[in-house]
Order: sequence, then structure tokens, then C-alpha cells
Amino acid sequence: METVAGIVIGVIVVAALLWFFLFRDKGEGAGKLEAPTPEAKPSKKAEAPPAKAKPEPAKAAPAKAEPAAKPAAAKKAEAPVAKPAPAAEPEDEEEDEEEEEEEAAEPAAAAEPAVEAAPKKPAEPTKEAVEALRSGLDKTRGGFIARIAGLFRKKKEIDPELLNDLHEVLITADVGVKTSEKILENLRERMNNDGLSDEDAVWVALREEGRMILGKGQRDLRLPSSPSLILVVGVNGVGKTTTIGKLASRFKEQGKEVILAAGDTFRAAAVPQLEVWGRRVGCTVVKGKGKADPAAVVFDAVKKAQETGADIVIADTAGRLHTKSNLMEELKKVARSGEKALGRPVDEVLLVLDSTTGQNAIQQAAQFKDAIEVTGIALTKLDGTAKGGVILGIVDEHELPVHFIGVGERVEDLREFDAATFVQALFAKPDDETMAA
Repeated sequence: METVAGIVIGVIVVAALLWFFLFRDKGEGAGKLEAPTPEAKPSKKAEAPPAKAKPEPAKAAPAKAEPAAKPAAAKKAEAPVAKPAPAAEPEDEEEDEEEEEEEAAEPAAAAEPAVEAAPKKPAEPTKEAVEALRSGLDKTRGGFIARIAGLFRKKKEIDPELLNDLHEVLITADVGVKTSEKILENLRERMNNDGLSDEDAVWVALREEGRMILGKGQRDLRLPSSPSLILVVGVNGVGKTTTIGKLASRFKEQGKEVILAAGDTFRAAAVPQLEVWGRRVGCTVVKGKGKADPAAVVFDAVKKAQETGADIVIADTAGRLHTKSNLMEELKKVARSGEKALGRPVDEVLLVLDSTTGQNAIQQAAQFKDAIEVTGIALTKLDGTAKGGVILGIVDEHELPVHFIGVGERVEDLREFDAATFVQALFAKPDDETMAA
């Protein structure tokens, strides 16, 4: 019995302990289950904060917008354009970015034309080019330019009287009345604006005036397709045939295939002279029989070039006085024949003028322009005259580009004309070198 009683008591104790631990765990579990109840209240309160939180995003929005605006402003500050207005709305940010991309692209786009335009920009004359040309202008510099220098030796002060004397020198140098007056008027305006303070300023002004006149319409020969036709015209004795031979030599050095048309069928020695140049340069010469029709010779030369694939035809024409209307009409016929053979207008009509004739060269240009569409000038014999200033009058009055100038007998003495180099060589201050007054 005692054993049974002990077992019963032990079971009761164990049961009591089990009950105690069991209910204690449930109590703790109940406590844990009740914990969400207090959290449920905060969850309800958490639903309210969105209403209170609305002002917070509204306040925070500008703070976020500022960082976004600063990069945009930074980008625009880097771009080489005007800064945009800082008060940009956040919703315009995408538009601003698009504008920034366009503005950033603008400098790149602008850079391309600059690269393409660079070759077209007139290069400053080199010292070597100026020195080489200056020697060919010795007679003009010894006369025309030396007389200008003499004005400053007599009178150091730059005043209206000195400018009047300068005007007289320009006219006697065959610059021409119209062109001389234009230059003088511009110099007076400079003097009134205190732009002619001393002798050096006058020389600078003369170079600027000369460059402005001679630079008008300056361009290269237009030789658009093969064959191209250059019609060379002018009065007797100006050096047309020699100019043609030197031109052919230049083109051959450039790798061009050249054909010469002996269109001067009146002067007895013209065709043999052209044939000499043809052999010397290595060009085919197309000629007629006896006193052939010059228009037919030019037509045949163009057709020959088309058949053989030659690049350029240079056509000689008979020298003619610009006052003889019948001869000028014949020149028109030669031009029409060339156009018919080409199927388009003649590419270049090069008028050769002798600079030693002075003012007469200006008159010749006017007469030839009336008869035929002259496109450019070749001015010969500049090395043999003190009247080199005539080139200013020719270009100013007729607005024709000068393509070539002759300053000697050698082939290389027919030089491609560059206004800046020519003016620098012609109007160099005589004190810089030894020369006769």
C-alpha cells in the first residue's frame, strides 16, 4: 500500500509539475499573442501618417529637384552657349536635356564648315614669295613706289596737302583717275579718324587699300570637266602665244594632257611659234591649212581632245585692235564655235594685257568685255614697266579677277596671281631695301 501510495503521490507531483509548466507556457504564449494588440494600435496610427507624410514629400520634392537642376546647370555651363534661366520647372527637365544635347552638338556641327572653309581662306604671303615677286617689280617700285616714298622725305607731317600729292602720284602711275580718287577718299577718312598718324600708317593703309581692290573676285581658273576650253584673246603684241606656251607648261607639270589650238591664222609666224611651244612642252598642236577659219580650228581642237581624252584645250586667237568691230565679231564666232563643240559655254576667256601700255590696257579691257564674255586677266611685262599700278585700275573698274602676271621671260616667270603677295611686294616700304629714288 505504501508503494501504491508513493506511486500515486509521485504521479500527482509529476502531474502538478506538468500542469504548472504547461499553463505557464500558455500564459507566456498568450502574452505573446496579445503583443500584436498593442502593435495593432500603432498600425492604425501608421495609416494616419500618410496624411501627415504628404506635406513631407511636398517639402522633400524641392530638395530632390535641386540636385537634378544642378547637374543640368552644370552641363549647360560646360556647353559653349548662353546659360539657361535657372528657374526651370522639374517637369521641363527632359526638354532641358534635349536642348542641352542639341546645344552640345552645335559646336561640333560648326567645326565641320570651319575645316572645309580653311582651304578657301587666303593664306598670308610668305617672306620668300614676297621677295621673289619684289625683284620682278623693280621698275615699278623704282618709279611709282619711290615717288610715294619721296613725298615723306619732303614732308613728315600727314596732312591734306600730302594726300593731294599722293593722289597725283597714283594717277601718273596709271592707277586710273576713278581708282585713285577712291583710294584718296578712303585715306582722307582714315586721317579724319586719326588713323594716319605717321608714315608707317600710310604705308599700311596703302597695302590695305590695294589688297581690298585686288582681292575682289579673286578665284582659280574654272576648269570643271574634260576637256575644258580656255580661249586666249588680246590685241597684237601683248604676248598671247608666249602666255599660252607657259600656261601649257604649268598644266603639264600638274599632270594634265593639253592640246593647243592654232587659232591665229593671220599672223605669219603665229602657227610655227605655237608649234615650237608644243614640241618644247610636249603638247599636240591642232592647226588648219593656210589661212584656215580660226573658228573651225578651235572646233577641231575640242573634238580632238574629246577623242583622245585630253584635259584642257588652250586656243590661240589672232591679235586684233579692240577698235576694229569686224575683227571683234569674228572673235564672237570663234567663241560660238567652241561652245558648239563643247555643248556648253567656253570655260574661260583669258584676256592678255600688256602692263607697259598703262591706261590703254584699261580701255582694251572695256572693249573686249563688250564683244565677248571675258572671265579673267593675264597681265604681262610687269618687269619692264614703272606703270605696274595699272593692275589696280583694271581690277577696280572692270571687276575681273587677275589669274596670272608675267614678271620675266622664263616659264616660271608667269606666276599665278595672289593679291596679298602682290600688294606686300609692291607696297613694301622702300626704306627696307636699297633702291633708286
